[in-house]
Parts: sequence; C-alpha cells; structure tokens
Amino acid sequence: MSTQPLAISVGDPAGVGPEVAVRAVAVRERDAVVLFGDGAWLRDRALEVGVDPRRLVSVQSGGPLPHQDGVVGLAHVSDWPADVVLSRRATAAGGRVQLLALDAAVRATREGRAAAIVTGPVSKFAVASTGVPFVGQTEHLARAAALGDDEVTMMFLGPRLRLALVTTHLPVRDVPARLGVPAVVRAALHLREALVRLSRSTTGAPIRLVISGLNPHAGEDGLFGIEEHDVIEPAVAVLRGRAPFASGEATVRGPLPAEMALRLAVAGDADGVVLMMHDQATIASKLVDWGQAVNVTWGLPFVRTSVDHGVAYDAAARQTVDPSGMIAALEMARTLSPGGGE
Repeated sequence: MSTQPLAISVGDPAGVGPEVAVRAVAVRERDAVVLFGDGAWLRDRALEVGVDPRRLVSVQSGGPLPHQDGVVGLAHVSDWPADVVLSRRATAAGGRVQLLALDAAVRATREGRAAAIVTGPVSKFAVASTGVPFVGQTEHLARAAALGDDEVTMMFLGPRLRLALVTTHLPVRDVPARLGVPAVVRAALHLREALVRLSRSTTGAPIRLVISGLNPHAGEDGLFGIEEHDVIEPAVAVLRGRAPFASGEATVRGPLPAEMALRLAVAGDADGVVLMMHDQATIASKLVDWGQAVNVTWGLPFVRTSVDHGVAYDAAARQTVDPSGMIAALEMARTLSPGGGE
C-alpha cells in the first residue's frame, strides 16, 4: 500500500527529540515517515532501539520521499557534531542544525511530498542565539507559509481537553495589548474546524465552545480588568451572529473564568475551550492530558502537530525518555490529514 509519509523534524539534537522520534517510529511499524536531521545518527539509533533495518531508507531531503507503508526515510540535512549532541544544553551550533531540519521538513510538506509535518521539541534560545528571529515553531511556521502570527492558532488537543490559544509566546505584560475581537473570533473558528476534522462526526451534534476570560473571575464586572467587557464579550457576540454558530451547528458561551471553562470541558460539558494566553492552556493540558495531548497549529496550508513537551536536556542526559508524546503527535497528524484516520 502507498501513502504519503509524515515529515518529522526531530528537534534539538542535544535534547530528547531525536530519541523520542526513533522510538515512536519503532512502535508505529505500519506508518510511512521521514526523519529530518543527521541521517547517520538517526540510522544508528533506530537500529539500537530495534527498528527493522529493512524499513530504513536513506533519502535526499529535497528529493522524492518514500510512500510505502512502514518505510522510515532518513533525510540527511546536516551533521551533528558529537560535542553538540552530548552537551545536553542549548548551543548555537545545535540551534543551527535543528532549524535546518525544521525548514527542510516544512519544504517537503509545503511542496506536497509529505502528508503533514510533525515537529520534535526545539530550544527557542538555541535557535535565537544563531541570530535568527525566533520565538517558537508556531510563529516560524506561520511566516514560512507567508502568514502573520495572528493568522494561525496554537492548540492543545488531548483526550479530555481541547484548547485553543488567542495569544502564544508573549510576555504576560504584553498580552492585553495583543487581544482583539478578530483574534478571539479566529481562535474560536479554528478550534471548531479542528474539532470537526478530529471527530469526523456524522451525528450532527453541535460543537460546544467556551470562551475564557483573561482576568481573575473573568474581570468581575470590570473590578479586575476591562478586557472581558471591551474585547471578549464583543467577540462572542460576533461569533453568535455568524456561521456556524448562528445556524446552530456550534454553540458558544463566555467569557467565563478560565478555571470554570476548563472544569466544564473536563466534565464533558464543553467540547473545546478558547483561552487568552499561553499558560492558561499549557498548565491545564499538562496536568490533565500529559503525554497524550498534541500541540497543533491550525490555519496553515498544511497539517502540523508536535509533542507537548520541551527539549528535556536532563531526561536526555539520564536516558529516561518517554516517546508517548511523539506517538500521539504522529497519530494526530494522520487523523487530521485530508482523508485522515489509519
């Protein structure tokens, strides 16, 4: 059987990314994937963790990619010096090679040679130390697709919580100025689209969204902040007046205090929650769905999923690596891809 491969950018070679990638493909024996990084290193480690050598194929990162189920393509993008891998810390040299792998995987996906891109964890500091403006893979992928940061949505999709963020990698003091009615509306519409794609439901049941506030107690009628009154309430009104909410295909509530919105979702009384800033989402997701949630970027012209954890230099040094997050990211990439599922 022939299927388009998933392009896997393995992340920082000094962290856990390459290890979780090879361990994940060892488990997913029927999937077609291509690992972008140091081809020789990835081959050696794949063999060490038990990947059948007959599955391993060296490919040119800019050329055709293997489509056969079960094949693991090894795209050599750059050499990984041993001192970089074993440093177990953020380095400029590590930043350069992880960005090269990311960009090569993005090109393969944008050119239609891969079904989706799955990204391992990168060190933002390492990449930024090379002189490249970089605050995160979400924003970098948006710019690679000629989109603005405010045209894509970061999501964490797990078995119990499905969350969308209005803002992403910002200092907390900058969040209020970056909130706006269009940004809240965009995040809600993107989350609804993702949930429809994820469920592929034919039941006709409406998608139920909850919009959180920014401030404690959703502002307490202006006592603790005005963003709820000035931005979030008008955004909810806009959503209720347009499809699919106006037609009843989806419902929206809010703004509610963030903890209440999340509690509704955990209890099964909401299908998804739109949150205003990074840590409102990540703290909840990592407490409730750790190892099973997947970081998804919505709004790109291609599917992108990622692990929900960081580079974990300490775990890489101790060799205590858990590939469950990468396995979940690979499964989610297949599900969200056109014609998804397995």
